[in-house]
Amino acid sequence: MASYFKRGKKWYYSIDIGVDADGKRLKQSRGGFLKRQDAVDAASQVQLDVSNGTFVKEKDITFKDFSEEWIKAYSTGVKKSTVVVRRIALKVLLKYFNKIKMKDITKLKYQAVLSELNTGYAKNTVSGIHVTAKMIFKKAVEMETIKNNPTTNVTPPKRIETLEDVENNTDLPRYLEKNDLITFLESCIGVDYTVFLVLAYTGIRVGELCGLKWSDIDFSENTIKISRTYYNEHHKIKDYDLQLPKTKASRRTIIVSKKVIAELEKHKVRQNIVKLKKRHLWLDENFVFTTKLYPGFPLYPVFVRFRMKKILERVKLNTSLSPHSLRHTHTSLLAEAGVGLEEIMERLGHISDKTTREVYLHVTNKMKKEAVQKFDTLMDNL
Repeated sequence: MASYFKRGKKWYYSIDIGVDADGKRLKQSRGGFLKRQDAVDAASQVQLDVSNGTFVKEKDITFKDFSEEWIKAYSTGVKKSTVVVRRIALKVLLKYFNKIKMKDITKLKYQAVLSELNTGYAKNTVSGIHVTAKMIFKKAVEMETIKNNPTTNVTPPKRIETLEDVENNTDLPRYLEKNDLITFLESCIGVDYTVFLVLAYTGIRVGELCGLKWSDIDFSENTIKISRTYYNEHHKIKDYDLQLPKTKASRRTIIVSKKVIAELEKHKVRQNIVKLKKRHLWLDENFVFTTKLYPGFPLYPVFVRFRMKKILERVKLNTSLSPHSLRHTHTSLLAEAGVGLEEIMERLGHISDKTTREVYLHVTNKMKKEAVQKFDTLMDNL
């Protein structure tokens, strides 16, 4: 039997749900209903679940306490970089749900939070937070901490595109045009030239470049094997971590030009001279690109970004470009050379990538327009 009572302006119910392992009577109580009938309906649902054997006695645990336990368990089976992403998303979620009990977070509350996030964060950031929330609440349902997952069938609201958004469309990623790439590379000297030549001519990620070892380079077959990526959470040169690339498709072997192989051969000769001079300090882990400050330790992405910005400033090119922009540059050059999208995806280690597709379509559409213009010119001269 269920009993109903009122506290202030809210209605509550209390219902007998059986006995525990020790024979003690168990009760389920819930409140906060605006109308008595709402409490009656909720109690009826509980009674139905008990009779069907589907009832879950939700636990009195806060979002903060549950999510802390979740992140500990989650951290044991994934890469450090992935854990960092989840922790960042969790930090945002805690601003809203911190001391709220898991069982009290409804779809309505969760949707309201997503709507608020949508006004202050980038689309991809909100999407990442939503993915983390779904993982937490899914685990809570599996552990019978809660009965219903408030994130099910809830999606971040779509933003209404404004005239300003259209006029300042930045969907297409920035990259260097062929002539600008030549200008950029010509201004590079020493290791800078080798680093940026490899990035631009292979399209590999900067983390993949920093994780390269000489055993990955096949000088006779003109190939580079991508089997690891560099990660450094705290940006301390000696405290780096080598991880598997983000997906299976990212683990790949690519054919590179003779120009890249020749440059790498020169770089290896120069490195061996330095290695001989600093043999007592050298970390002999076979890295292709190493730091000056700590001989033999792998080059790190932050430094690559810093060097690129300095060079871009010197030649008066767009300083907002990053090493990742050279990946888009490589895509654009392959598209211009007539390489198909599928082959480009495979080379870059993508199964599917919206950004790569956008760059490819932009370049190929531009080529189609130029072809039409050439045809018009030809016909005008007849």
